[in-house]
Amino acid sequence: MSVYKIIELVGTSPNSWEEAAKNAVDRANQSLHGLRIAEIVKLDMRLEDGKVAEYRARVALSFKYDE
Repeated sequence: MSVYKIIELVGTSPNSWEEAAKNAVDRANQSLHGLRIAEIVKLDMRLEDGKVAEYRARVALSFKYDE
């Protein structure tokens, strides 16, 4: 029997939503191990002067608790 924890992170990128999501996963992988699933929960953009300044991806990540 396995137990998983789910957390949400927001990744950002000046270039794309895909890069923003990847940044969230890459950062989580630095301090968590056993990442299993990444689900895109929400995509949005931060605007400055009516123009896109940053892409943001809210990512739900699951990882398995150590046995």
